[in-house]
Amino acid sequence: WHLYELLNEKKLLKNKPVHRVVFHEITKKAVTEAIAHPGELATNLINAQQARRALDYLVGFKLSPLLWKKIRRGLSAGRVQSPALRMIVERELEIEAFKTREYWTIEAALTAHEQNFKARLTQLAGEKITQFSLTAQAEAEAARETLLAAADGKLTVSKLEKKQQKRNPAPPFITSTLQQEAARKLGFTTKRTMMVAQQLYEGIEIGGETAGLITYMRTDSVNLSVDAVEDIRALISEIYGKDNVPKDPRLFKTKSKNAQEAHEAIRPTSARYLPAEIKTYLSAEQFKLYELIWKRTLACQMIHATLNVISVDLTCGGELHVFRASGSNIANPGFMAVYLEGKDDSKDSDDKESFLPPLEVGRPVSLLD
Repeated sequence: WHLYELLNEKKLLKNKPVHRVVFHEITKKAVTEAIAHPGELATNLINAQQARRALDYLVGFKLSPLLWKKIRRGLSAGRVQSPALRMIVERELEIEAFKTREYWTIEAALTAHEQNFKARLTQLAGEKITQFSLTAQAEAEAARETLLAAADGKLTVSKLEKKQQKRNPAPPFITSTLQQEAARKLGFTTKRTMMVAQQLYEGIEIGGETAGLITYMRTDSVNLSVDAVEDIRALISEIYGKDNVPKDPRLFKTKSKNAQEAHEAIRPTSARYLPAEIKTYLSAEQFKLYELIWKRTLACQMIHATLNVISVDLTCGGELHVFRASGSNIANPGFMAVYLEGKDDSKDSDDKESFLPPLEVGRPVSLLD
């Protein structure tokens, strides 16, 4: 639009048609198709950009100098960062106002079939245990001694519940979710993530040609193009088998009501750029981020995972004292064969699936501690 305005002002567009081409990935196919199917200038998008520009002048350009004068040079304010800063400050004030309160929990370390697991105390002497039932170390130690005496080296399985649960894959990445996952899994800062994503978007030289490896990385849309979905589904079938491809393509809805969805979700420009095959052309950071995007994109079009979810109650002292353990194991991995949101490759043990050994009602389980 700015080029149109400039050229029109110089009267260089007289009787010449003006069109707008749009592409979201830097590939020969995408650019060629965009030029072959041009559109008109998008007035709504132009007006939105002008509104943002006006707000930048009204807010940032006026408040920043005031901050320099009244507080310290180098500070800045803006239409986005100032509301974000307020949210951060409000949350920090909530944290500072939080009143800490001591409480204790008791867990039993158990073993069965040469597999160790833990169970948490939920009932003591017939009374249900809540978060603040044990508020002092002395109370907790007294309860521990009571339980050890009642257990006499073992707990008995009194109740066992099993059910199957389906887990669906997460949608493909948008800007915010890419930043979050890169931080969790790769330890990347937001700035680092966007810098590496920009490199992957602008293009990497592969086999003598420069190819953009991912679509535009600033997006709030979880949509994928029809061509991309077809290619992804075909690749899943080739690598993981037809059984891992759902009957119909998965469609995702954007959660934000204010999402503009001007672009696709962040995905590989071609799913057939397999991470292992192009690794030698990428830096370590580029490979890690590309592999993350590739895995998430493939997983989003795979079948659900099926988990066996197990809950078990274990008792001692004639069922006066009750411990509960819960866990799951994978019956059919589905998309989990490729990707786990915020869990695979994680060092945090809380992120891992908790597995339980085979247990039967009425059978004793050895108490380790």
